[in-house]
Amino acid sequence: MSPQINLMYTRTFHPMRVNGDAIQALGLWLKENGSRKSRLPDLRSVLSERYPVGLFSEDEVHVLCDLLKN
Repeated sequence: MSPQINLMYTRTFHPMRVNGDAIQALGLWLKENGSRKSRLPDLRSVLSERYPVGLFSEDEVHVLCDLLKN
């Protein structure tokens, strides 16, 4: 084979390749610090942003929030 064809078979590494030590360090950091928990949005504010004022009574908003939590 000519040298130009051999270049096709050389293996190039992915730019995001990470070695085992870096993965282990990340695992230890996550074990110590934990992953971030996503905060649940305030359901009352979500309802007030999506629907016009006065569409639901306070009792209805309370029941809707209870339904959405479960």
